[in-house]
Amino acid sequence: MLELSFDNPDELVTVTHALSTRSRVDILRLLISQNLNIVEIAEALKLPVSTVASNIKVLEAARLINTELLPASRGAMKVCSRNYDDIHIALNQEKAIPKGDIQVYEVDMPIGHYSDCEVSPTCGMANGEGMIIREDEPASFYHPKHVGAQIMWFRKGYVEYLMPLEIPAEAVIESLELSMEICSEAPNYDHNWPSDISVWINGVEIGMWTCPGDFGDRRGKLNPAWWFEWSTQYGLLKTLRVDKNKTTLDMEKISAVDLAQLNLQNSHKLRVRIGIKPDAVHQGGVNLFGRQFGDYDQNIKMTVHYAIH
Repeated sequence: MLELSFDNPDELVTVTHALSTRSRVDILRLLISQNLNIVEIAEALKLPVSTVASNIKVLEAARLINTELLPASRGAMKVCSRNYDDIHIALNQEKAIPKGDIQVYEVDMPIGHYSDCEVSPTCGMANGEGMIIREDEPASFYHPKHVGAQIMWFRKGYVEYLMPLEIPAEAVIESLELSMEICSEAPNYDHNWPSDISVWINGVEIGMWTCPGDFGDRRGKLNPAWWFEWSTQYGLLKTLRVDKNKTTLDMEKISAVDLAQLNLQNSHKLRVRIGIKPDAVHQGGVNLFGRQFGDYDQNIKMTVHYAIH
């Protein structure tokens, strides 16, 4: 569920604008039960491909859909998937929320604020002004400068974050979401460079996603001017969601791990680990993007939905 309110008026305007035309609503309707590429959407709606492409950009900017470049017979194709089942707009913030209603707790964690790591080259990190540690030197990942990272990469290993969980003691968690911009880590970049990237919460692997590659065919929308043309440019925005029954990635089930297995109740924190397992089939590394790099103006975002019973 996407929660909108006056607390974030820019997001409210962006999302409502994205929903303001029939063609974009029709695109979301098509993506209810299937993922489609731009040509398939254009054929289904009997619209020009250029029109669909421009509408896809608006929906993507509003984070209502995810897009992923996949290999095609001629180059690559952009495959679209829906990001949310529901949108809730709160217009009366002074009204007390009754018991049982779903409430939202969010944490925006900068990618450099990890609490533990174990990485192997190729590895490094940078911010908006330049490189901030010695490249391909794992020991540098322990330097205090790491907190300023806006892009970070490593071939093997993991980074781990301690996330605060400031919700009432009597709260019952309904779901937990993690959203991040991420891709593989290849020399320079390589769109055909698969990587089996896993995510753990409190030591439990909630799922693994095989990223198709390390993307560099164009500049990332947010990249600073100094960033190298020949290097990684952007990632894919991926959202993992754990509820009482399963774990999903972009609304598709990827594991049977549920909330009960994560030991979240009566805890003031949780541990989130992102990395490559030593026995992973595709040891393709990780690139993580912060607000100043890639295509999406966000850090690692955690969203907890809970109710007071």
